[in-house]
Amino acid sequence: MKTTAFLLTMLVTADVSAQQKPTTGYAPVNGLKMYYEIHGSGEPVVLLHGAFMTITNNWTGWIGELSKTRKVIAIEMQGHGRTADTPRDITYEKLADDVAALLKELDIPRADLIGYSMGGTVAMQCAIRHPDKVRKVVVISSTFRDDGWVKEARDALPKLTAEAFKGSPIEDEYKKLSPTPNEFPDFVEHVIAMASKPYDLGADKLKATKAPMFFIHGDADGVRLEHIAEMFRLKGGEVHGDMRPRSASRLAILPNTTHVTLMQRMTVIVPMVNDFLDAKP
Repeated sequence: MKTTAFLLTMLVTADVSAQQKPTTGYAPVNGLKMYYEIHGSGEPVVLLHGAFMTITNNWTGWIGELSKTRKVIAIEMQGHGRTADTPRDITYEKLADDVAALLKELDIPRADLIGYSMGGTVAMQCAIRHPDKVRKVVVISSTFRDDGWVKEARDALPKLTAEAFKGSPIEDEYKKLSPTPNEFPDFVEHVIAMASKPYDLGADKLKATKAPMFFIHGDADGVRLEHIAEMFRLKGGEVHGDMRPRSASRLAILPNTTHVTLMQRMTVIVPMVNDFLDAKP
């Protein structure tokens, strides 16, 4: 499991680019004090990090680019970063409800969502459960059902332990930011408990969502190609766009790219994301 942890820590090795000081705060959300940052101005977009991640180590460089034209709301979900954990189970339903509650707390009627890995599944769940709060969704290397991951990934995750992260930037960031810096093993166990349970957001429910979705994957990111195609088909993909109107949803698969290295392809992905979010119906 050292290999898995090492790959995750690759996300935090780049320098954080200079940015203007954001507005920060803690919002009372469903029993949490959820940490958030607001950068820039314009149409709102919410960033949803992956499992074990924080704002600082998931969105290196991304916030600076996206906030040039948008109001970027970066959050840290239950137990992650500066948001303390609670005894409640971590589930995609609860995390999605937290996002919707935060938008209400910040008096933002509707926003775009960009989610990576766990955050992408949360974004899809939010579009299902709170359609009035979500305009568009960018899903980066995520699945809507647990069997969307390749078997190798599904088998490895339940075996992951805090020991695998020992001395890593992920453990260091947790200890630096968390209000409970000595509880890293409990945090890892709590997240693994969620990630190890079977889940299915529901194909019919995903198909029924009104928000256009942009699915972004690497050609070696651990998500089955059949599952990627299934998600895109559910959102109206697989049409001949020269012969009839195409879906407002989109798909991109980056070559020579893994689950981790996707986040290092910011210069390729951000322009595509901006084009998607700016597109008129």
